[in-house]
Amino acid sequence: MGLILAVLALAAGWRLYGWPGIAMAVSVLVFWLLLQFSRSLRVMQNAGRSPVGLVPSAVMLNARLKPGMTLLDIVQVSKALGRQVSAEPEVWTWTDEGGAVVTATMKRAKLESWHLTRPETPAAAEDSGTGPASP
Repeated sequence: MGLILAVLALAAGWRLYGWPGIAMAVSVLVFWLLLQFSRSLRVMQNAGRSPVGLVPSAVMLNARLKPGMTLLDIVQVSKALGRQVSAEPEVWTWTDEGGAVVTATMKRAKLESWHLTRPETPAAAEDSGTGPASP
């Protein structure tokens, strides 16, 4: 899609203004590429400050995921690089300190599905709610 838009910009520049139009189209394309590169560096720099695969809250990450997100979008949201579980299909995981895990499955570099796995809670029998026994 980006390549088609670039070709269209070059064709429109040539058609409307000749060589100066092509120069302007090339300038706009280079500026756009620099913006994308800058965004990628900023996201990776922020993700590099936290441990791999560890997020503050897996529940919040789960709530912010949407189908079609790229891995760069997910890293930007989670502020951490995920742990790659498998390459085919591409599966990534993020864990929080409480043990909750978000597992994301990517297809064609886009988020296809994800699920949240929470740790088991202690049995209800242990917490009867009656408090400590009196002597």
